Amino acid sequence: MPVDFLTMGIRREISDYLRGNGIINPTPVQVQVIPVLMAGKDVIAQAQTGTGKTLAFLLPILEKIEANKPHVQALIITPTRELASQITNEAKKLADKLGINVLSVYGGQDAERQINKLKRNMHIVIGTPGRLMDHLRRKTISLSGVSKLVLDEADQMLHMGFLDDVEKIIAQTSFKRQTMLFSATIPPKIRALAARYMRKPADIRVQSKHVTLDEIKQIMVEVNEQGKLDKLCSMIDEYRPYLAIVFCHSKQRVSALNTALIQRGYEADELHGDLSQVKRVRVMRRFSEAKLQILVATDIAARGLDIEGVTHIFNYDIPHDVEGYIHRIGRTGRAGETGLAVTFFEPEERLYVRMIEQGINASVEKYNVDGQKIIMNANKERLRRDGGLFMHRKGKAESALPLPKRTGKKAKNRVEINQKSRRNPKSAKGSALKRPYVTKRKRTGK
Repeated sequence: MPVDFLTMGIRREISDYLRGNGIINPTPVQVQVIPVLMAGKDVIAQAQTGTGKTLAFLLPILEKIEANKPHVQALIITPTRELASQITNEAKKLADKLGINVLSVYGGQDAERQINKLKRNMHIVIGTPGRLMDHLRRKTISLSGVSKLVLDEADQMLHMGFLDDVEKIIAQTSFKRQTMLFSATIPPKIRALAARYMRKPADIRVQSKHVTLDEIKQIMVEVNEQGKLDKLCSMIDEYRPYLAIVFCHSKQRVSALNTALIQRGYEADELHGDLSQVKRVRVMRRFSEAKLQILVATDIAARGLDIEGVTHIFNYDIPHDVEGYIHRIGRTGRAGETGLAVTFFEPEERLYVRMIEQGINASVEKYNVDGQKIIMNANKERLRRDGGLFMHRKGKAESALPLPKRTGKKAKNRVEINQKSRRNPKSAKGSALKRPYVTKRKRTGK
């Protein structure tokens, strides 16, 4: 008998709403997680982004909320304001039908307005650690009645240095709470956190052929810094993405690359931590509505964002850890769709290539700047440990490597995006801006 939301205990009003929005069959993570949560058990769920994990925890929470009790009953903690906003939008669509009040709290919003809303009998609060701690210090929020706690993108909260605040927040919730931890990867510190605050959690892992989603085609291109911009533009022109995200390491490189792309005639904008919340919301809205073709971003955009129609990811700067690579390329190939992830690397960055391949347990096709396939000698690369690039501890390679050292004029050149041989802005005819070859994709659920 096929499994559907009704058979898993989700009420008909919600099931009918999901069906009306094209969400008919539960995803694998929903099939595994929802029955366990409905039974009241704690859960550690390891699943990639784009697999439907938001509904996997939202639906059981909505089923258990008592709308007649005017206090915060569920708390969802996320690493970024974008993810908090995204989950809030999903939750409100369902909660409004059940008389359940939902509020998002994160930085960049007016704190007094949040305080006033918190006085209006909110049942579910979705927020970032920093703003939640601010409300706890002000004593403008009470978490003592929280019986459902979700830690979403837990590994990213670890990488962003939020774990101390997360533990302080957890301490304010009910001891009898049900705790749900969702993450694409489960580092040792996250396992330790789970051991301290969870009671015999069910350990659920959604299996995939490789660590990264099977729907994502991955390739890597070896190219010098001076040739990156031209190569990126040529690949955009070749692949003609519907929507593309281009990742850089720093805010400065994001701004420089965005300027260079605009000067070359592309519809592009930037997303990074220095932007105001109003600007960030405006950029994300334009991108999600396909009014932008290219979003140039730091890793802040990799933290759980679910934008419909992202067909291509370009790692302009190669990630320096496996988790960062997984989260970046996970912005495409979502909800069963296919996607392409292209990673640029310089000759001296081959060790990062090996690290990523080992981390995802897969070999990625590699090409030179002229499009010829290259084969790296694994044994040779492992022997290149000079400069402290490949450290060992107890005979095992570190999962994160320090940046290669660069000095002098060459290092200075890395900060600026090469803008030589600029082309005139594209005209509408034959331009990458004109995209009649792709129609708007049918919206699907998580």
